[in-house]
Amino acid sequence: MSIPKFSFLLFFFFVTSLFYSPSLAEIRSSEVRSDDRPIIPFDEFGFTHRGRLELNVSKISLGVPSNPSSLDLSKVGFFLCTRDTWMHVLEQIEDAEITCAIQSDIVKLVYTFDKLHDNSSFDTLFVETDSDQYSLVFANCCPQLKVSMTVRSAMYNLDPKSGNRDYLSAGKAILPRIYFVFSLVYFCLCIFWIFLLFKKRLTIHAIHFFMLAVIILKALNLLCEAEDKSYIKRTGSAHGWDVLFYIFSFLKGIMLFTLIVLIGTGWSFLKPYLQDKEKKVLMIVIPLQVIANIAQVVIDEDGPYGDEWVTWKQVFLLVDVICCCAVLFPIVWSIKNLREAAKSDGKAAVNLMKLTLFRQYYVVVICYIYFTRVVVYALETITSYRYLWTSVVAGEVATLAFYLFTGFKFRPEVHNPYFMIDDEEEEAASEALKFGDEFEL
Repeated sequence: MSIPKFSFLLFFFFVTSLFYSPSLAEIRSSEVRSDDRPIIPFDEFGFTHRGRLELNVSKISLGVPSNPSSLDLSKVGFFLCTRDTWMHVLEQIEDAEITCAIQSDIVKLVYTFDKLHDNSSFDTLFVETDSDQYSLVFANCCPQLKVSMTVRSAMYNLDPKSGNRDYLSAGKAILPRIYFVFSLVYFCLCIFWIFLLFKKRLTIHAIHFFMLAVIILKALNLLCEAEDKSYIKRTGSAHGWDVLFYIFSFLKGIMLFTLIVLIGTGWSFLKPYLQDKEKKVLMIVIPLQVIANIAQVVIDEDGPYGDEWVTWKQVFLLVDVICCCAVLFPIVWSIKNLREAAKSDGKAAVNLMKLTLFRQYYVVVICYIYFTRVVVYALETITSYRYLWTSVVAGEVATLAFYLFTGFKFRPEVHNPYFMIDDEEEEAASEALKFGDEFEL
C-alpha cells in the first residue's frame, strides 16, 4: 500500500470517527472481530495531570497475511494522541518520515503487539501526567492483517485530595450537578403549571395538559441523566440508569415534537381536530423519532470502534434534521390559512393581526432548532476540553427558554393573547378592509 493512500485511510478513519465523539467516557468493553482497518478509535477522554488508563485486551487472534515474513507486530498496537498531535502525525506520514502512526515520537505509546510473545492477552496501566484531551486509538499498519480481540478500557482521573477515581472526562465532571439543578427547575415548573391549571380550570384546553406531560417527562429525563452521570463518575458504569434515561428521552422527544406540531396547527385553540395533511406530519415525525432514539442508543452503547457507528451517527443526524423541518410545516400552513381567510372576512383580518404569534412561534422554533443543533455543537467544538460542560448548560438554557416562551404565550386565559381584540384595532382593520375594496373597484 502506497504512503499517500495509507495516510488518506488513516485520516479518514480517525478524523471521521472523532468528528462524532461519544457523549461520555466510562469503563467500556469492545469486541473487535476480523478487522483490518488501519485505525480504530475507541474513546476520547479529558485527562488531568493525574490521569490513568487501564487497558485489558484478551482473546487476541491475528489473521496472518499471505506473506508472514512481512509481518511487523511493532506496527500494531495502542496509543494515545490529541487531535493536534494527529495532524502532525499525518504530516510526518506525508513527508515519508514514518510509515505508520504508531512509529511517531509525538504519540504516547501504550502497547505494541510485538510484546505479546505468543500470549493472547495483556494488561497494562498507563499513567498520564500531561493534562489534555486524548483519544485511545488502535493502529494496524500491517496490510491484510485481520485482528480479533476483546478490549476493556477504563480511563479516569484521580482526585488530588481523596484519591478517588473520577470516570467522567475533565470537562464533564460537573455534569451530574448541572443536570440535577435543571431537573429541579423543571419540577418547580411542573408544580407552578399544575397550580396555574387549577386556578384557570375554567379556561384550560387539552393542549395545556399535553404541555404538563412534556414538562414532567423533561424533568424525569434530566433526573435520570443526572443519576446516570453520577454513577458513571463514581463507578464507570450507569447501573441501569441509562435504560431509564433512554426511555424518558424517547418519550420526551416524541411528546415535544408532537406538541410543536399541535401548537402549530392551532389544535384545541383554533380547532378541535387535525386535517389529513397535519395527521400525516405526525405519522412521519413519530416513527422518525423512534428511529432517532434507536440510533442514539447504538451510538452511545457501541462506541466509535464499531464498523457501523459512523453510519448510525449519520442516520441520527439526518432523521433529526428531517424532524426539525417537518414540525415547521404546520405552523406555515396555519399562517397561510389565516392569511387567505383575511381576504374575505374583516374579523379574520383582525385575527391575523393578533395572530402574529404564530409567526413569532415559527421564528422561535427555528431559533431553538438552530441553537441546539448548530450553535451548541460549535460551542462544544471550539471550547477547551476543560469547559465542555458550558455547551451542555447553553443547550439546557436554550431549551428552558423555549419551554418558558411556549408556556407563557399559550397559558390558559379567558381571552388567549392570540385572540384579544380591542375596539380600536377592530375599527382600524374594518376601515383598512373597506379602503382595500374601494381601491380594487
